[in-house]
Amino acid sequence: MRKPIPITVLTGYLGSGKTTLVNRLLADPQGLRIAVIVNDIGEINIDAALISEKGHASITDDSLVALTNGCICCTLRTDLITQIVRLAKADCFDYILIEASGICEPLPIAQSIAMLDGTMKDQGLPTLCRLDSVVTVVDAYRLLTEFSGGEALLYPDGEADIAQLLVEQIEFCDLVLLNKTDLLSEEETAKVEAIVKALQPSAQIRQTSFADVPSKDILNLRLFDFSKTFLSAGWAQTIEHEQDEEEIHDHHEAEHHGHGENHDGHHHDHDGHQHLDEYGISTFVYYRRRPFHDDRLEAWVNRFPAQVIRCKGLVWIDGEDDTSFLLEQAGKSVSVQPFSRWLAAASPKEREQAWQRDPLSRNNWDEQAGDRMTKLVFIGADMDEAAICASLDKCLA
Repeated sequence: MRKPIPITVLTGYLGSGKTTLVNRLLADPQGLRIAVIVNDIGEINIDAALISEKGHASITDDSLVALTNGCICCTLRTDLITQIVRLAKADCFDYILIEASGICEPLPIAQSIAMLDGTMKDQGLPTLCRLDSVVTVVDAYRLLTEFSGGEALLYPDGEADIAQLLVEQIEFCDLVLLNKTDLLSEEETAKVEAIVKALQPSAQIRQTSFADVPSKDILNLRLFDFSKTFLSAGWAQTIEHEQDEEEIHDHHEAEHHGHGENHDGHHHDHDGHQHLDEYGISTFVYYRRRPFHDDRLEAWVNRFPAQVIRCKGLVWIDGEDDTSFLLEQAGKSVSVQPFSRWLAAASPKEREQAWQRDPLSRNNWDEQAGDRMTKLVFIGADMDEAAICASLDKCLA
């Protein structure tokens, strides 16, 4: 039986250097027969044309598949799966490169590929491929501009701030290519790398100019593990670190007081922080068991601290005791949206069932608030943690 064909997914915002990287990989394929799936959002696939012009593959050739008029992380997901199946079954390729559109989120692409990697055998889907790695190409100059006081960078037609997408592409990957470093000084490059490490501490980072990277450093790395990559973002690791600290604290409290809660019968509000490096990049957790006043929180969000690069977490809003809200910020893009139902709003039977499925979730239970809380991770440069926390405390109901 043929081994599953390895796939590398290349993501990165428009103009980051993905197409240049694809051409370099095709020029030095390491003896591999490589098929390329290129996704461009417009009706004419410009990236496919550029690859074809380089002479490495042809649009009329089965080795180059152009997916247009949509995005493979949403409207073209079925097309993507269909093309992967066709290329894998053709039995004439050793490797598949997927160049995602600049506005693609990598997570849905990985989920689509996972349907064919053997994890869904019980649903009758064949094992045809394996996701080798998700590589994010980052325009180092643009990243520095976006997160160091530059003007907001917008999608065409002003649909949304791109900062959110830039961050999501960095957070869900195994390898970051920090491209266009020739446009920055050594100090600026080091600062950008520190920002990337704060956003994604688990990924490998390589500095490059003109996407000049040997193909052996991109292909067949065997880096991707869905669960690890999913939880590898800086905000997620900060939450995990904070939970570990809480467990240690609760253990000491139990030894001292004879039970796992604080002596007044419920968890205290607190902040947790960890300084990362000499560039002033740091992270902290804002944690409260009191709800926010809706209008005061909205006013605060509209004046979001400029030093914060990334903020994400759950929010409890007064008067909305059934629903948790997700606050998500990246650069100048900020949103607060309904997320899920608090367990405290469920029936006792539903609560017990949830605790049986996830026993650790019982640790978040407070006799007064239930599981309602605000827990926000902040990642930023030269943040005034005390001032940010104090300003948020003024928004509490």
